[in-house]
Amino acid sequence: MAGTGGLISQNKPDKTLDCIGLFCPQPLFQTRQEIDNIEVGEVLEVLADDPAAEEDLKRFAKRTGHEVLLIEKKEDHLRILIKKIIGVCDGK
Repeated sequence: MAGTGGLISQNKPDKTLDCIGLFCPQPLFQTRQEIDNIEVGEVLEVLADDPAAEEDLKRFAKRTGHEVLLIEKKEDHLRILIKKIIGVCDGK
């Protein structure tokens, strides 16, 4: 996982999921659904202001075999880039 720099431009998101205003467990549920709908190698950008979103989405990515490319803390929300590594969220 990287912090800033050229990574943002190298990993331009293929899809953006706006979860601002949603609270646990909605950002996690919607992220899982969107990851299922993108292709392996594509990047999902998640925008969230739920205080639990950062830890929830890091655990989700680790558990399901995807890669968190970036966690960027904005003034009023988080921007998280997740790269889909495997074909199905349950790792099979």
